[in-house]
Amino acid sequence: MRILLVDDHEIVRRGLKQLLAEAYPQAVFGEAHRVPEARALLARKKWDLMLLDINLPGGSGLDLLTEVRARQPQAAVLMLSSYPEEEFAVRAFRLGAAGYLTKASLADEMLVAAGKVLAGGKYVSAALAERLATVLGSPAPSAPHETLSPRELEVLRLVALGKTIKEIAAGFSLSDKTIATYRARISEKLGLSTNVELARYALQHRLVE
Repeated sequence: MRILLVDDHEIVRRGLKQLLAEAYPQAVFGEAHRVPEARALLARKKWDLMLLDINLPGGSGLDLLTEVRARQPQAAVLMLSSYPEEEFAVRAFRLGAAGYLTKASLADEMLVAAGKVLAGGKYVSAALAERLATVLGSPAPSAPHETLSPRELEVLRLVALGKTIKEIAAGFSLSDKTIATYRARISEKLGLSTNVELARYALQHRLVE
């Protein structure tokens, strides 16, 4: 079995590797902390299980998920996130994720999730399943931010957290001009102009905590 861990924090990768190595002693592991590294590993080898962080340097975990589904449809992808679950879980599942966990999940839950997705199933926590049922079953109109692309949504979060365009650009390894373009698209789609308005919107819709 081959397991690919994609997270920009070494301590997170180390913990996941130790946990999964105990459960799957024959597993061979690969690690990446940036999207370009993950793409290189995807090009070289086939993977059975992939644990993928949503927020990554050099690109979006959700964008990478789309590539994984196209290039390695056999891989079970378990998304990891620090974000409020229901806002990002729906996007992840629509893009082909097999499971969704927050980084605060306990070790036992992580192993249950890994086992279930490796067996071809889907995994969500009981609490998330209830919230998803509420969100998906609601007849209310879609929120404006649901029209944002995965990258635009991440830029919105970072702006709301007080990051400057230069800081966001450095984190994604993109130019300031590219991030400024994303910022302009976000303002146009949401009908909001200032960073204060964007931050207030993000808080109201639980895009940041």
